[in-house]
Amino acid sequence: MTLHFKPSHGRKPDKRKPNDANRIRIIGGEWRSRVIEFPDAEGLRPTANRVRETLFNWLGQTLHGKRCLDLFSGSGALGFEAASRGASEVVMVENNRVAILALKKNQEKLGALQCHVIPQGASEFLARNQGKFDIVFLDPPFDSGLMAALLGKLEVHLSERAVVYAEWGESIAGVLSAIPACTWQLVKHGKAGAVHFGLLSIVKGAP
Repeated sequence: MTLHFKPSHGRKPDKRKPNDANRIRIIGGEWRSRVIEFPDAEGLRPTANRVRETLFNWLGQTLHGKRCLDLFSGSGALGFEAASRGASEVVMVENNRVAILALKKNQEKLGALQCHVIPQGASEFLARNQGKFDIVFLDPPFDSGLMAALLGKLEVHLSERAVVYAEWGESIAGVLSAIPACTWQLVKHGKAGAVHFGLLSIVKGAP
């Protein structure tokens, strides 16, 4: 399944207040229409609303009982959306100090007891944590070169039927080919401007 979003043309002038650019509205679930705020931080790129809507249509509107891992949590848009839709646990990994403070503030604002903010880098977390997750959100900075390396480390952290949502800025074929003994398959994917996004799963029976 491939989705393509065309750039919008002829938009009316944006009359929002400047700080509106740092606000995201939760789309569905318990906290539907609640707003979370995030800071200006290098590399922080919140997932666009229309992409989030597509993602949670793919995952299902209810994530009741799912354990989620939000690597490079950033604004928390994906993690808080998952929690709003019934995820039993959302681990939000972030190493930017300013972003961490904002995540904790939004966690308190929403009363998101199922969300746990972990102040670590993604690679460090995967090396030290032994937990398994049903859904992983993987959205590293496009210029970091970390996508293939992290996918190569994720398999031991996935439950039997887990899926990984990823965003990248290049052909996914190139990313997957860079992983030794690749065991991933692209289940669904789309494109919004320069951003490619999709769901990945482990190929059953792969070596």
